[in-house]
Amino acid sequence: MRILLIEDEEPASKRLQKIVHEVIPQADIVGTIVSISSAVNWFRSNPLPDLVFMDINLADGLSFEIFREVEVDAPIIFTTAFDAYALDAFKVNSVDYLLKPVKKEDLEQAWTKLQKIMKSKGDHHFAERYQQLPPVPKEFKKRFAVRFGEHIKTIATDDVAYFFTENKVNFLQTRDGKKYPVDFNLDQLEELLHPELFFRINRQFIINIHAIAEMRAYSKSRVQVKLNPMTQHDTIVSVERSAAFKQWLGGGKED
Repeated sequence: MRILLIEDEEPASKRLQKIVHEVIPQADIVGTIVSISSAVNWFRSNPLPDLVFMDINLADGLSFEIFREVEVDAPIIFTTAFDAYALDAFKVNSVDYLLKPVKKEDLEQAWTKLQKIMKSKGDHHFAERYQQLPPVPKEFKKRFAVRFGEHIKTIATDDVAYFFTENKVNFLQTRDGKKYPVDFNLDQLEELLHPELFFRINRQFIINIHAIAEMRAYSKSRVQVKLNPMTQHDTIVSVERSAAFKQWLGGGKED
C-alpha cells in the first residue's frame, strides 16, 4: 500500500505517519510533501500512490489547487483544521475528511470506508470525485505574534490599521498607533488577510477599510488615501489597482 502524505506542519505529519503505520501495517509512505507546487511536481514525476492523505490548508494555498494542475486518480483522505460545520459540505462525497489533530479511531473508520469503496467500485476513477468538490471556505489569519525587545505579544487582525514596508522591513500599525515588525512580506499578507477588510493599495501598503480617514481624487484616476493613524509615507492607490480599489470600497470584487 503506497501512501503519499501532503502536510506542511511537521508535528502533524509525524503524528499522521505514526497513526497510519498503526492502522495500515502494510503502508509504505512513499513521500511527504509540504506544498502545492512540490505536490504537483511529485505527481508529474512519480507513479500514482494507492492512497493520499492531504491537508487542505498548505503554506502556498488550498490543496485543491493541485487538481487544477494534475490529474490525481487515487483515493484521498483529506485532513483539516476546520471546525466540524465546515465539513458537512463534503459528506456527500464518498471520501473522508479527518479533523486535526487526527485520531486513530477516525483514521480507522476512514480506512474501513475506503476499503469498502474500492471493493464496490473496482477500477473506479477517483479523479472524477474531486472535480465536483464544493469550494472550501478559506480561513484568514485572526492574529499575529509580534516581538518587541525580549517580549512577544499577539495582535488581533481586527486591531491592525495597516501593514507597510519601510527600509525593506515589514510592519503592522495598530489602530491605537503602535508599530511592530512582522515576519510576512506584503505578498504573503495578501493571502492571509480577509479581502473584504484589507486591500493592497500599492507596493508599500495594505490597509484596513476601517483605517481610512479621508480620500481625495488624484491624477490619472488614482486616489489619495489618508489613514488613521497618520503615516509619513505617501498612501496613493497605484494606477493598476485603482479600479479594483473602487470596487472594493463599494463591497464588490474585481472580475
